[in-house]
Amino acid sequence: MKPLDSRISLIQKTVENWLTHCDLTMSMVAGDASFRRYFRIQSGTDSWIIMDAPPDKEDCTGFIDVTSRLRDAGLHAPEVLKADLENGLLLLEDLGDIQYKPLINPESADSCFQPLFSAMAAFVKSVNTDSLAKYSYRLLQTELDLFPDWYLEQHKQQPFLITEQLAWEQLCNRLIISAREQRQVFVHRDFHSCNVLKTDNNDPGIIDYQDAVLGPITYDLVSLLWDRYISWPRAKITGWCEQFRQQLELDVPTDEWQRQCDFMSLQRNLKIIGIFARLHYRDQKSGYLEMIPRFWDYCMDILGRYPEFEGVFQALSESRRGPGN
Repeated sequence: MKPLDSRISLIQKTVENWLTHCDLTMSMVAGDASFRRYFRIQSGTDSWIIMDAPPDKEDCTGFIDVTSRLRDAGLHAPEVLKADLENGLLLLEDLGDIQYKPLINPESADSCFQPLFSAMAAFVKSVNTDSLAKYSYRLLQTELDLFPDWYLEQHKQQPFLITEQLAWEQLCNRLIISAREQRQVFVHRDFHSCNVLKTDNNDPGIIDYQDAVLGPITYDLVSLLWDRYISWPRAKITGWCEQFRQQLELDVPTDEWQRQCDFMSLQRNLKIIGIFARLHYRDQKSGYLEMIPRFWDYCMDILGRYPEFEGVFQALSESRRGPGN
């Protein structure tokens, strides 16, 4: 029996103690790239979500803390109904299972993004960030390191040459400085179409926010727009970036704002490529390598737009380093 499966009996006993309803049924809703799993508990027309977060692998306190911050700001995060922190179990409000992912397409994107932009605006204006962990220089660098460590070295076995390493270090420094110079706000850190749910009142249900930090104002925007499932034309991306800038009434020139968005997307997408490689090799989670080409294209597009990144652009243009080889 797999270690996580041994927790099923614990979950069932805990649910029976928490809920007095008859005829309870339990079905798995989803797992994610971490060790968390989610189960839907049903009794007639009533339903709840159990978050299973093994305490030796995950910490529920961060989820509870961020939930309170979001709900206090009027955002639709699931209410935490019961908690067993010792065993890593939470009973949550069920927000449904209609992700925005299948709803967003070229015809519907503008209307679908409206409530999501409003949620991100609330992140900026309304969510309390006191004592929230910071997106520090070290954390941003650690994320960038995932790309050469896990993708280039582990996956491609093509590390940067000594002559290329300086260009990489200069790139990292420039991306981090850009991120740190931006206004620092609440950052969901994984705000994309699978982590927002369509609800009856058009108030998006927000999930998977436990790693939230105080960080760059562009981060959640680029997470949404440089999507893992659909690649938007450049003109659409720049239009949405400008729309959000105007919605927030930011005193940042349009060209500088777009530069910040581009640099933030590059940092995030380099990190994602490294994470996907790590999930495959370290965590034996299949299916992530096939998602790399889209993010590779995103990175190469941004690298090619800025002359100061020419060294890294040329290094990654080597065919032996591309995802197709």
